[in-house]
Parts: sequence; C-alpha cells; structure tokens
Amino acid sequence: MVIGIPKEIKNNEYRCAATPATVSELVRNGHRVLVEGGAGQGSLIPDDEFERAGALISDRDTVFRDCELLYKVKEILPPEYRFLRRGLTVFTYLHSNAHREMTDALLESGCTAIAYEDITDDTGAFPLLRPMSELAGKGGFLMACQYVQSLYGGGGLMLTRVSGIRTPEVAIIGAGNAGFGAAELAAALGNRVTILDVSVERMESVKHRLPNNVELLYSNRENLQKCLERSDVLVNCILWPKARKDHLVTREMLRLMKPSALIVDVSCDEAGAIETCRATSHDDPIYREEGILHYCVDNIPSAFARTATASLASATLPYALQLANKGPIRALRENPHLRRGLTCHEGILTLEETGLKQGRPYRKPEDIPDLSSPEGGSR
Repeated sequence: MVIGIPKEIKNNEYRCAATPATVSELVRNGHRVLVEGGAGQGSLIPDDEFERAGALISDRDTVFRDCELLYKVKEILPPEYRFLRRGLTVFTYLHSNAHREMTDALLESGCTAIAYEDITDDTGAFPLLRPMSELAGKGGFLMACQYVQSLYGGGGLMLTRVSGIRTPEVAIIGAGNAGFGAAELAAALGNRVTILDVSVERMESVKHRLPNNVELLYSNRENLQKCLERSDVLVNCILWPKARKDHLVTREMLRLMKPSALIVDVSCDEAGAIETCRATSHDDPIYREEGILHYCVDNIPSAFARTATASLASATLPYALQLANKGPIRALRENPHLRRGLTCHEGILTLEETGLKQGRPYRKPEDIPDLSSPEGGSR
C-alpha cells in the first residue's frame, strides 16, 4: 500500500504522524511510504532521517495524489479538501463533531475516514487519546503558569508554593490521563489541588499516585460550585459526550469565580463541558468571557512536538499497520475497536455522535454490507 505522510498545515501544528522508526516498520511490512519534504521539521526530524528509514521524500501534491492511506495528525483543512477522493483512507484526529464543513467535504468525496479519537480498546478506553492526554494535561498546566501572569492579563500569580503567602488553588475536572497529568505537575509545584470526578473507581486509581496536597472529590453541583468560588485556575480534562447539549460549567456559573481566575480547557470541546469554551490557536490563545480569562488551544501537545510526535507515532502504528497490511475494509471488518473510529465511508456518515450533533442522517458501520459481511472484499 502507498502511505502518505504530509506536513501539517494547521496553525502552529508541529507534530508529524510518524517518526523514522515507525516509517521503517511500515517499509519493512512491504509498504511504500511518501513523506512530504519538511513534514518532520517541527519535531526536529530532518528529511534525510526519513529517507534512511526507507521513505521517499516527495512534494505535497504527490503525497496526497499517490497515497492510498493518508496518515496525519490533525483534521483535514480546506486547502486539503481537493485531495479527498473515493478509494482514499484518511487516518488522523478528525473531531468531525466540531467541523461541519470538513464533514461535508469527507462525505462528498466518498473517502473512508477513521478518527484516532474514537478508536476504543477492550476496556472501552480510547487508546489513541491516551498518549496525548497526559501530555495535554501537563502542557495545559504549564500554559496556565504562563497565562496567569500579569504580562498576559492574568491574575498575576506564581503557581507554586511561596513562603508566607496563600498557596494557589487549582481545580481539575476529570481524573483520567489528562487530569492526572495536570494534577501531578500542579501538586509537584506545591499548589493546593482538587480533582473532581464522577467515578469513584477512577479516583481510587490515581489517589495513591498523587501527593497529600491533592484532594479528590465526587463531582456534584455543590462541590463544583465550591471549587469555582475558591480556585485560581480551573482545568477541564473531561470529554463531554458529543450528543449532549447541556454543560457542566455554565456561563452563569462563571460569575462565581474570582475575577483573576483562569480557565484552561484541555479537552477543548466547543460549548461542551464548559459552555463558554471556543477553540483558539497558539497564535491567539486567550479570550475573556464573563470577565474570566479562557485558554482553549485545541492542540496543546504541538507545543511539545518532539515528545508528542514520538508518543503519538508509537501509539498509532499498530492501527496503521492493520489498515495497510489487511486493507481498510478487512481491517475494519475484523477489528470492532478500529471500526468504532470510522467517521464515514463512501459518502455515508457512520459516527452516530456527529449525526446527532449536526442533524445528519447516519448509519452504523455494522449496517453497511462490505463492513459487516465476512465475504466482503478487501480494499
């Protein structure tokens, strides 16, 4: 199979879908890998390292035109729509729920698109969110340390323990990988940290890995409101169900917060858990709503591109190999966890959450004959 790895064009996106080590594995399995010149530049991977791994360095048009499997990091952007076509498989973070225009382009092209973020494992977890989640949680807290400074219009706090003055308070929504990452770093700097979650089991799993300056509370309205009232920083680390139209933190609840407080939305679900969240970029990362400073950059790990690329490429490689070795149809048919990541196929929307959120017709992958029938052919 011909696998194309383009240079990402999203604002300040420095990650690459593959490393020389993962390219070498793809080549060893008999696949032809086209890497766009400069694709690894943001992660300090020069073209010649990809070449030594067996890749062909190509121009952008050639990578998109000749590949059968498009292997990316971020969603398809408007300049890339023209390359979408029937017979192409797109494998990347898509977040189609938040990108109606992109979803239109995917459906109109007839391509097959598989989203990293929706692939599951045997436990129901999302293994391709995991490697970026802890990074995003820690990175989100590092960004909080920056944007809470007076230089950026923040509350002028140093998020660490300083002798003789009040210790800053950090509230974290979610005890998953991102929440744990944020809490671990915030606590290590001496802040008073509170984690809110609805899963007692999840809180128990992180309790013994965190120091004594971390409090774990069940997430109910009373506890959440108390945290909003006293916290200097609120870090949201939960993915809000795509079909829900309500919010955990409403616009009205922001009025409980200190005027100097900062919200960091690591999950960055537009109008999701936090009603006032809207995606921003590294170029223009902050804004105010109800007087509260918000940081809602949706690709935080890109700021730590070398670490993020190595982690993401290792996590996605087994799935890329399945798609390339078996062909996408057979791979999707045989692996229900990979199939859960299917966003669309030959003009049919297959992701229920996006269908409900955008008011579109959809079909479950299992209801599409060539994805459910053992006799269906491989492509």
